[in-house]
Amino acid sequence: MAFQSGQQRFQVLQGIDLEIRSGDIQLLMGPSGSGKTTLLSILAGLLTPTTGKVYLLGEEITKMSRTKLARFRRQNIGFIFQDFNLFPALTAAENIEAVLNIKGIRGKVARYQAHALLEQVGLGLKANQKPGDLSGGQKQRVAIARALAGNPRLIMADEPTAALDSHSGHTVIELLRHLAKEGGCTVLMVTHDPRIIDVADRVAYLEDGILRSR
Repeated sequence: MAFQSGQQRFQVLQGIDLEIRSGDIQLLMGPSGSGKTTLLSILAGLLTPTTGKVYLLGEEITKMSRTKLARFRRQNIGFIFQDFNLFPALTAAENIEAVLNIKGIRGKVARYQAHALLEQVGLGLKANQKPGDLSGGQKQRVAIARALAGNPRLIMADEPTAALDSHSGHTVIELLRHLAKEGGCTVLMVTHDPRIIDVADRVAYLEDGILRSR
Protein backbone atom coordinates (compact mmCIF):
# COMPACT_ATOMS: atom_id res chain seq x y z
CA MET A 1 0.00 0.00 0.00
CA ALA A 2 1.41 3.39 -1.01
CA PHE A 3 -0.03 6.89 -0.60
CA GLN A 4 0.75 9.83 -2.86
CA SER A 5 1.10 13.34 -1.43
CA GLY A 6 2.04 15.85 -4.10
CA GLN A 7 5.33 14.65 -5.59
CA GLN A 8 6.04 12.35 -2.65
CA ARG A 9 5.09 8.68 -2.49
CA PHE A 10 4.89 7.01 0.91
CA GLN A 11 5.22 3.22 1.00
CA VAL A 12 3.12 2.14 4.00
CA LEU A 13 3.02 -1.63 3.46
CA GLN A 14 5.19 -3.88 1.29
CA GLY A 15 5.50 -7.58 0.60
CA ILE A 16 2.64 -8.54 2.92
CA ASP A 17 1.80 -12.24 2.86
CA LEU A 18 -0.55 -13.18 5.68
CA GLU A 19 -2.79 -16.20 6.00
CA ILE A 20 -5.21 -16.43 8.91
CA ARG A 21 -6.67 -19.81 9.75
CA SER A 22 -10.40 -20.15 10.20
CA GLY A 23 -11.41 -20.09 13.86
CA ASP A 24 -8.12 -18.57 15.06
CA ILE A 25 -7.56 -15.55 17.26
CA GLN A 26 -4.83 -13.77 15.27
CA LEU A 27 -2.96 -10.82 16.75
CA LEU A 28 -1.24 -8.28 14.55
CA MET A 29 1.32 -6.45 16.68
CA GLY A 30 3.85 -3.70 16.12
CA PRO A 31 4.80 -0.17 17.17
CA SER A 32 2.68 2.91 16.41
CA GLY A 33 3.04 3.94 12.79
CA SER A 34 4.03 0.46 11.60
CA GLY A 35 0.96 0.18 9.33
CA LYS A 36 -1.21 -2.11 11.49
CA THR A 37 -4.44 -0.13 11.13
CA THR A 38 -3.83 0.37 7.39
CA LEU A 39 -3.43 -3.40 6.96
CA LEU A 40 -6.56 -4.09 9.01
CA SER A 41 -8.49 -1.57 6.87
CA ILE A 42 -7.31 -3.33 3.69
CA LEU A 43 -8.25 -6.77 5.04
CA ALA A 44 -11.68 -5.43 6.01
CA GLY A 45 -12.25 -3.99 2.55
CA LEU A 46 -12.27 -0.40 3.82
CA LEU A 47 -9.15 0.45 1.78
CA THR A 48 -8.06 -0.95 -1.57
CA PRO A 49 -4.39 -1.95 -1.74
CA THR A 50 -2.18 -0.33 -4.37
CA THR A 51 -1.24 -3.85 -5.55
CA GLY A 52 -2.05 -7.33 -4.36
CA LYS A 53 -5.15 -9.36 -3.53
CA VAL A 54 -7.24 -9.98 -0.43
CA TYR A 55 -9.32 -13.11 0.02
CA LEU A 56 -11.88 -13.42 2.81
CA LEU A 57 -13.88 -16.60 3.32
CA GLY A 58 -12.65 -17.81 -0.08
CA GLU A 59 -13.77 -14.71 -1.99
CA GLU A 60 -11.49 -12.13 -3.53
CA ILE A 61 -12.81 -8.90 -2.05
CA THR A 62 -10.38 -6.75 -4.06
CA LYS A 63 -12.42 -7.63 -7.17
CA MET A 64 -15.82 -6.83 -5.68
CA SER A 65 -17.90 -3.79 -6.61
CA ARG A 66 -18.47 -1.27 -3.79
CA THR A 67 -22.08 -2.42 -3.43
CA LYS A 68 -21.18 -6.11 -3.24
CA LEU A 69 -18.31 -5.40 -0.87
CA ALA A 70 -20.57 -3.38 1.46
CA ARG A 71 -23.05 -6.27 1.50
CA PHE A 72 -20.25 -8.77 2.15
CA ARG A 73 -18.95 -6.72 5.10
CA ARG A 74 -22.44 -6.30 6.51
CA GLN A 75 -23.12 -10.03 6.37
CA ASN A 76 -19.75 -11.40 7.45
CA ILE A 77 -17.70 -8.93 9.51
CA GLY A 78 -18.13 -7.49 12.99
CA PHE A 79 -15.96 -4.53 14.01
CA ILE A 80 -14.59 -3.48 17.42
CA PHE A 81 -12.88 -0.09 17.81
CA GLN A 82 -10.48 1.28 20.43
CA ASP A 83 -12.80 4.18 21.34
CA PHE A 84 -15.91 1.93 21.38
CA ASN A 85 -17.83 3.99 18.71
CA LEU A 86 -21.13 3.54 20.53
CA PHE A 87 -24.03 5.88 19.77
CA PRO A 88 -24.20 8.09 22.92
CA ALA A 89 -27.94 8.81 22.62
CA LEU A 90 -28.88 5.11 22.42
CA THR A 91 -29.04 2.57 25.23
CA ALA A 92 -26.75 -0.46 25.25
CA ALA A 93 -29.54 -2.61 23.80
CA GLU A 94 -30.41 -0.01 21.15
CA ASN A 95 -26.77 0.18 20.06
CA ILE A 96 -26.90 -3.53 19.27
CA GLU A 97 -30.36 -3.31 17.72
CA ALA A 98 -29.08 -0.63 15.33
CA VAL A 99 -26.55 -3.12 13.88
CA LEU A 100 -29.14 -5.88 13.73
CA ASN A 101 -31.49 -3.52 11.85
CA ILE A 102 -28.77 -2.86 9.26
CA LYS A 103 -28.48 -6.63 8.83
CA GLY A 104 -32.23 -6.89 8.24
CA ILE A 105 -33.19 -8.15 11.72
CA ARG A 106 -35.88 -5.93 13.24
CA GLY A 107 -38.66 -5.61 15.80
CA LYS A 108 -39.10 -8.15 18.58
CA VAL A 109 -36.48 -10.48 17.13
CA ALA A 110 -33.84 -7.72 17.20
CA ARG A 111 -34.79 -6.73 20.75
CA TYR A 112 -34.58 -10.34 21.92
CA GLN A 113 -31.21 -10.91 20.24
CA ALA A 114 -29.79 -7.64 21.61
CA HIS A 115 -30.73 -8.59 25.18
CA ALA A 116 -29.41 -12.14 24.70
CA LEU A 117 -26.05 -10.76 23.52
CA LEU A 118 -25.86 -8.40 26.50
CA GLU A 119 -26.53 -11.37 28.79
CA GLN A 120 -23.64 -13.20 27.11
CA VAL A 121 -21.24 -10.37 27.94
CA GLY A 122 -22.57 -10.05 31.49
CA LEU A 123 -24.50 -6.81 30.97
CA GLY A 124 -28.08 -8.01 30.97
CA LEU A 125 -28.94 -5.57 33.77
CA LYS A 126 -27.38 -2.64 31.87
CA ALA A 127 -29.50 -2.99 28.72
CA ASN A 128 -31.29 0.32 29.26
CA GLN A 129 -28.18 2.28 30.27
CA LYS A 130 -26.62 4.74 27.85
CA PRO A 131 -22.85 4.67 27.18
CA GLY A 132 -22.28 7.71 29.39
CA ASP A 133 -23.46 5.67 32.39
CA LEU A 134 -21.10 2.75 31.71
CA SER A 135 -17.44 2.18 32.61
CA GLY A 136 -14.81 1.73 29.91
CA GLY A 137 -14.82 -2.03 30.35
CA GLN A 138 -18.61 -2.14 30.15
CA LYS A 139 -18.61 -0.02 26.98
CA GLN A 140 -16.17 -2.41 25.36
CA ARG A 141 -18.37 -5.34 26.37
CA VAL A 142 -21.29 -3.64 24.62
CA ALA A 143 -19.01 -3.13 21.60
CA ILE A 144 -18.17 -6.86 21.63
CA ALA A 145 -21.86 -7.76 21.84
CA ARG A 146 -22.56 -5.40 18.94
CA ALA A 147 -19.73 -6.93 16.87
CA LEU A 148 -21.23 -10.40 17.45
CA ALA A 149 -24.72 -9.28 16.37
CA GLY A 150 -26.00 -11.26 13.42
CA ASN A 151 -23.39 -14.04 13.90
CA PRO A 152 -20.55 -12.71 11.69
CA ARG A 153 -17.87 -15.18 10.63
CA LEU A 154 -15.08 -12.61 11.06
CA ILE A 155 -14.35 -10.15 13.86
CA MET A 156 -11.88 -7.34 13.22
CA ALA A 157 -10.71 -5.35 16.23
CA ASP A 158 -8.52 -2.23 16.18
CA GLU A 159 -6.66 -1.66 19.47
CA PRO A 160 -9.64 -2.91 21.53
CA THR A 161 -7.81 -2.53 24.87
CA ALA A 162 -6.24 0.90 24.24
CA ALA A 163 -8.79 2.77 26.36
CA LEU A 164 -8.89 0.20 29.17
CA ASP A 165 -6.77 -0.47 32.23
CA SER A 166 -4.79 -3.71 32.43
CA HIS A 167 -7.41 -5.75 34.30
CA SER A 168 -10.40 -4.57 32.24
CA GLY A 169 -8.47 -5.04 29.00
CA HIS A 170 -7.53 -8.61 29.71
CA THR A 171 -11.02 -9.45 30.97
CA VAL A 172 -12.82 -8.19 27.85
CA ILE A 173 -10.34 -9.90 25.50
CA GLU A 174 -10.74 -13.20 27.37
CA LEU A 175 -14.50 -12.74 26.98
CA LEU A 176 -14.11 -12.02 23.25
CA ARG A 177 -11.96 -15.13 22.87
CA HIS A 178 -14.51 -17.30 24.65
CA LEU A 179 -17.48 -15.99 22.65
CA ALA A 180 -15.62 -16.10 19.35
CA LYS A 181 -14.50 -19.71 19.88
CA GLU A 182 -18.02 -20.65 20.99
CA GLY A 183 -19.51 -19.09 17.87
CA GLY A 184 -16.83 -20.32 15.46
CA CYS A 185 -15.62 -16.80 14.60
CA THR A 186 -12.20 -15.91 13.24
CA VAL A 187 -10.73 -12.86 14.99
CA LEU A 188 -8.06 -10.48 13.69
CA MET A 189 -6.96 -8.08 16.39
CA VAL A 190 -4.57 -5.17 15.89
CA THR A 191 -2.78 -4.25 19.11
CA HIS A 192 0.49 -3.08 20.61
CA ASP A 193 -0.63 -4.38 24.02
CA PRO A 194 1.68 -7.26 25.05
CA ARG A 195 -0.62 -8.10 27.99
CA ILE A 196 -3.07 -9.94 25.73
CA ILE A 197 -0.64 -12.16 23.79
CA ASP A 198 -1.72 -15.18 25.84
CA VAL A 199 -5.25 -15.10 24.38
CA ALA A 200 -3.98 -15.47 20.79
CA ASP A 201 -3.57 -18.59 18.69
CA ARG A 202 -1.08 -16.85 16.44
CA VAL A 203 0.83 -13.56 16.47
CA ALA A 204 2.23 -11.61 13.50
CA TYR A 205 4.57 -8.62 13.88
CA LEU A 206 4.53 -5.60 11.59
CA GLU A 207 7.50 -3.22 11.55
CA ASP A 208 7.98 -0.40 9.03
CA GLY A 209 5.26 -1.89 6.83
CA ILE A 210 6.87 -5.34 6.66
CA LEU A 211 5.70 -8.52 8.37
CA ARG A 212 8.54 -10.02 10.37
CA SER A 213 8.79 -13.38 12.10
CA ARG A 214 10.01 -13.55 15.70
